[in-house]
Amino acid sequence: MESLMLRVQGEVRSPRAFHFAELASLPEQIADIGTLIPGRQGGGVWLRAVLDAMELNERATYLTLHATDGQYSASVPLEAVRDYAVVLYRLGEEPLPAGQGGPLRFLITNVDACGIGEVDTCANVKFLSVIELTDGPGADTRRIPPR
Repeated sequence: MESLMLRVQGEVRSPRAFHFAELASLPEQIADIGTLIPGRQGGGVWLRAVLDAMELNERATYLTLHATDGQYSASVPLEAVRDYAVVLYRLGEEPLPAGQGGPLRFLITNVDACGIGEVDTCANVKFLSVIELTDGPGADTRRIPPR
């Protein structure tokens, strides 16, 4: 399980890596994501608990979510998703399997509540490896319609 790792970097006082046990020790655990998003499986932790374990710089206004392949990323406003996003990391007591987007997956539980065009279901990043906090939008490979 030690190979499971979420790096949080960018506009933070000290970048940090979270392993399985560290994610599991955070408050605000979700035992079954299916209670919030019917049809989904897995357990995780609310994004706000991950961020509360960090010291964010005042300039941190966006999250840029990077997949392990280095090819896919999504950048979304921090305040729009802070209270609506979950980092899934387990299925039972084991890491989330790749067949479900693991070992880490970023899910927004209520896209409509975010209320802005930059937040859509394509920001639900499978195979998540890095959350980068940025001052303004970061790298984003999604196809977002022009405004």
